Amino acid sequence: MFRLAYVPGVTPAKWVKIWTERTPDVPVALVAVAAGEVVGLLRNGGADAGFARLPIDRDGLSVIPLYVETTVVVVPKDHAVAAAYEVTVADLADDEVFHALDDTIEWQVRPGQRAFTRPATTEEAVQLVAAGAGLLLVPQSLARLYHRRDLTYRPVLDAPQSQIALTWPTDATTDLVEDFIGIVRGRTVNSSRGRTPASPAEKPAPRQAQKPAQNGSGRRGVPAGRKRKGYRSR
Repeated sequence: MFRLAYVPGVTPAKWVKIWTERTPDVPVALVAVAAGEVVGLLRNGGADAGFARLPIDRDGLSVIPLYVETTVVVVPKDHAVAAAYEVTVADLADDEVFHALDDTIEWQVRPGQRAFTRPATTEEAVQLVAAGAGLLLVPQSLARLYHRRDLTYRPVLDAPQSQIALTWPTDATTDLVEDFIGIVRGRTVNSSRGRTPASPAEKPAPRQAQKPAQNGSGRRGVPAGRKRKGYRSR
C-alpha cells in the first residue's frame, strides 16, 4: 500500500493512473487533508508522500516544487469585477476581502479592506462571498473546486501566487517513494534515474569476424574448385 496525501485543489488522478499501470500489485490509498495539516500528517507517518501547497515548514521533509497557480478573485456574478477579463490588486482597494485561516498565499499587504471576520476555511469564505459579504482571493484550483453558479472569478495579475509541491519525510525515502517521484517528474519506466531497475539478462558477447585461412605462401586460400581472379589454370 502506498499512501498519498493531497490538499484541496490538487488532482492526483493522472499520477495515480500511471502508478496503477506500472505498479499494479501496490494499491494507492488517497488521503484528503487540509492544507495546514499535511505536514503534521507526513511527520506522524500518516502518509508516505503528499502534495502540499507552499510555503510549508520543511524541517525533516524533502520537497520538490511542481507548478505555480494563478491567483483569482472570487466575486458574485453581478459584481463590477465580473465585467472585466482580469484585474489588479488596486482594483479591489474599496472592497472587503476575506482572508481565510487556511490561506497559504504569502501576502506582504493584504488586498482590499479587512472583512468583518476571518473564516476558518476557504470553503466557508466562498459561502460568505455568495452571501454578498465580501470578496476572496484564492489559487484558481480552489475557485474551481468550490465553484457555485452564483459566483465567478477573474485573474489578479499582480497578486502573489501559490505553488504546489510533492513532499515526503526525508528519513523515509523508500523505494515506493522513489518510484512515485519518478512518475511525478515524468521519468519513463526504463529511466536510469531514481530507483534502479532490475539488471537485464547478460547479452552474448559480439561475434568476431573469422579471418580467412592462409596457405603456405602467405596468400589467402581459395576454396576448392574456384579460380583466382587474374590467373589462368594450367
